[in-house]
Formats: sequence, structure tokens, C-alpha cells
Amino acid sequence: MDLPFLRANPHLLPTFLAHQRLRTTPVAGGSISVAERIALDDGTHLFLKTWPGGLSAAPTAAPAPAPPGLFAAEAQGLRWLGEAGGVAVPELYAQTDELLLMQWVDHAEPTATAAERFGAGLARTHRAGAPAFGGQEDGFLAGLPLDNTPGDDWPTWYRERRILPYLRLAVDAGALDPADATYLESIHIEAPTEPPARLHGDLWPGNILWGPSDTPWLIDPAAHGGHRETDLATLCLFGGAPHLPRIIAAYNEIHPLAPDWRSRIPLHQLHLLLAHAVLFGRTYRTAVLEAAANYH
Repeated sequence: MDLPFLRANPHLLPTFLAHQRLRTTPVAGGSISVAERIALDDGTHLFLKTWPGGLSAAPTAAPAPAPPGLFAAEAQGLRWLGEAGGVAVPELYAQTDELLLMQWVDHAEPTATAAERFGAGLARTHRAGAPAFGGQEDGFLAGLPLDNTPGDDWPTWYRERRILPYLRLAVDAGALDPADATYLESIHIEAPTEPPARLHGDLWPGNILWGPSDTPWLIDPAAHGGHRETDLATLCLFGGAPHLPRIIAAYNEIHPLAPDWRSRIPLHQLHLLLAHAVLFGRTYRTAVLEAAANYH
């Protein structure tokens, strides 16, 4: 079994996995998809993503299909980000409705040098731009639908395509109360007027892969055109990315941010916090309301 054969025949991967023709090792860290490391006979290692209950399910279990278009959207997002010539993305080898097969990248400790490279690379990725806020096709944020209907006015687009959809889902899931929805619907949204940036779209610190030779990589995108402050703000979530001040300093050398951008961090984090409320429940209610409190 070699890489050229797998690239030419991705539809055979489920059969190879079911019959243990490929050596796989589970990879920890994914909260939505199932991740595995594949070792080929020639020593090549690959990274495989599937949907829970799909390829990795017990033989007697009925396969659970991935949301239609999930892996296609991720593959397209990786390619689009890679075309910017900024932060590296893993090479894609195969994509079907059931899976993504891509380059394996060894993990390394995040260094200050890697952080500076990441900040500079992210600035170049953002500067590559996008045709509009949103995208040509809808996508996914984790496993949730991502409305990428294009728009040309960021505050309106962010409210209608990022805040309101996840707000409704959070209320329906019981993570927020109807009164919370009324409160959030009235927030004031504004940011410096800029052309749409080429965003990763889900750039919390866990979606940076720190590789060998001080090389950072982008993974698990929800790529779209948006306001570049959104990617920078989500880097600050959950304790913040390693060496965050070095990242921001290197970014600013290439693509300077507005002096007051930090005042809008909670605003830009709000859509991701709402998505977490939908996915993980009421424990995120306080974080959502605290983020919104800054903009009334």
C-alpha cells in the first residue's frame, strides 16, 4: 500500500480500514471528528479525519454519515488558505463525503520564533483578501452549519450570519434563555471599515499546529471572508495562543491593527462562544453574556 495508490483510490479507504489493511493509531484532541494516524508500508505517515460512527464504527453498527459537504468545505478552506502564501496548511491527498486524508505533521513545542513566523504568516494570509464577507458556498463551524451568504457591510453581515444563527440554535438547545436572546439581539456592532480578509474562521489556539523547525500550520478551518480582527480575537480564547504577544507584534509589523482593536476582542469572540454554547451546553451562558455586556 503506497500513497500514490491511496490518492488515486480514496473510495477504497473504508475497505482497507475495515479489513485492517492499514495500520492506524488514534489521535487525541478532536471534539467533533475522529482523527487517526495511518502508517504505510514505505514509512509514510498520513492524517485521516472521519465522522464519529462512520469509518471507525464497529462492524455491526450502522454508519453515521457526516453532514453533507462537511469534508468538502474543509478541503476547500485549506486550499484557499494555502493559496495565500501565508501560514502553511497540510497537503491534501484525498477527500470524499466520508473522510479527509492529508499530510501528517509531527508536533513540536511552540517557540518564540515559531510564534513570530505565525504572526507574520497570518498577516499575509489575511492580506490575500476575499471577494466579500462570507463566501461562495456555506460551510461549517465544527459540525454546525456556517452561513456564508456574501455581504459588503461587516457589522450587518456579522449580526445576520454569525450572531443570530447561533443565538437561535443556543436558545433552541436550552443553553440560553429567550430573555438572553433579546439582550444579545440589541448589541452594538462596529469595527474599522476594511476590505474582507481571508480568515481561518475558527482560529482558537487549538487550531494552530506547531511543527518541527519552528514551522506553524493552520488546521481545521471554517474559512471565509471576514474582518481580520476576528481571527486575532479568537487567538485570545481559552488562555490564548503560546507567545501571543510575539504573534501580535509580528503581525503588526506587516499588517498593522487599529490601536483600539483589543477593545473589540469580546465582540469578535461572541460567535464562537455562541457555537460552543450550542455544542456543549449551558456552561457557556455566562461567557456569552459577559462578552455581550461590553457592547450595550
